[in-house]
Amino acid sequence: MKHFHLNLRFYLFISILLLTSFTEKNLSQLISENKISLLFIGDIMGHDDQIISAEDTINHTYNYEDVFRYIKSSISEADFAFANFEVTLAGKPYRGYPLFSSPDELAVACRNAGIDYLATANNHVADRGNKGIISTINKLDSIGIHHTGSFINSASRDSLSPIFINRNGISIALLNYTYGTNGITIPEPVIVNTINVDLINDDIKKAKSTNADIIILFLHWGTEYDTIPTQYQTELAEYLFSSGVDLIIGSHPHVLQKMVWTKNHSDGKDKIVVYSLGNFVTNQRNPGTDGGSMVRIEITLIGKEINITEAGYYLTWVYTPMVKQRKKYYILPCSEFENRPEFFEITDDYDQMNRFVINSRSLLHHQNINIKEYIFTDNGWLLSSNKD
Repeated sequence: MKHFHLNLRFYLFISILLLTSFTEKNLSQLISENKISLLFIGDIMGHDDQIISAEDTINHTYNYEDVFRYIKSSISEADFAFANFEVTLAGKPYRGYPLFSSPDELAVACRNAGIDYLATANNHVADRGNKGIISTINKLDSIGIHHTGSFINSASRDSLSPIFINRNGISIALLNYTYGTNGITIPEPVIVNTINVDLINDDIKKAKSTNADIIILFLHWGTEYDTIPTQYQTELAEYLFSSGVDLIIGSHPHVLQKMVWTKNHSDGKDKIVVYSLGNFVTNQRNPGTDGGSMVRIEITLIGKEINITEAGYYLTWVYTPMVKQRKKYYILPCSEFENRPEFFEITDDYDQMNRFVINSRSLLHHQNINIKEYIFTDNGWLLSSNKD
C-alpha cells in the first residue's frame, strides 16, 4: 500500500509539472499571437549622385537593391515597416535637389526590402506639380506598396484615409501630414495633407469611429538640421496626445531628435513621440545628416488591454564607398558594423561612422525617455540595458 501511495504521488507530481509546462507554453503562444511589431524609418531621399549610382549606363535602367542589402533583414523582421518617402516618382528627367524625381526602381527596392507603407506628405511632394503627385500615387499603387498623405482627389482621400491595419486583434489607423510644400500651390482636385489641427481632429474622430486601438501620425515638421525640437513641436505633440493620438513619428530635420515614451498619460494610455528619425538614405554628408534611426515598437493585446510593451531604436548610417569608380550607397546598422573595421576599405569611412554613432548616442542617451538602443550581439538584436 505504501508503494502504491508513493507511485500515486509521483504520477501526480509529474502530471502537475506537465500541466504547468503546457499552460505556460500556451500562454506564451497566446501572448505572441496577440502582438504586433512596427518599424518606423526616416527620410528616403534621391539626390543626383544616388540616381547616378543606381543607373546601368549601358542599358539605362536603374537598380537600388544594393542600397538595402545590409539592413533588409532588420526591416523584414518587423510585422509592418513605415518610411518617409521624400521624393516623387514623376518620370524623367530624373533629378535630385531641389525638385526631386527618382526612378520607380527606388520604390521597388523599398518594397523588396520589406517596407510596407510610405508617407508621402512632405515638403517635396509637389516638386513636379500635380502631375508628379498623381504619378507618384499611381506608381506606388502599381507596385503594391501602401501610402498615405497625398491623394488624387477628395473622394480618394475620403475612402483611403486613414489607412487601417488589422493584425492579431489589434487595429491601427495611420495618418500623415506636412507643414508645407515649399511654397508650391496644390491646385484642385489633388490633396496633400497639411498640419492643420481642425483637419487632424476630424481625421482622429474618423479613426475613433472605426474603433482603432492605436492612432499613428506621421508628421513632417520641425527645423532642418536642428537636433532640438521646437516649442511648437512639443506643444503640438501634447495637444495631439490629448486628442487621442498614440504614436507621433516625425521627419524633416534630416538629423536625429529625441524620442519620448510617456507611460500612463493623462488618458491612462502610453504615448510615444519620435520628433525626428533623421535620414535613412541620402547624399547629405555633413555631421548628423549622414545617418538616422529606425524605431521599433511592439504593441500587445493581453485580454482586452492593448499596451506598448517595447520600444527601441537602431542607429543607421549611409556608407558611400567608391566601387569600380562609382559612388555606392549602403545603409548600415551601426551596432553591427562598428565592430567590423575590416569591412571598410578606407579608415576615414569607419571613423566617420563612429563619429556619427558617438554623437547620436550622446544625444539620445541624454534626451530620450524610456527608449533605448538595440545592440547587435551574438544572440541577435537586444535592447541596451544602460541607465539614464
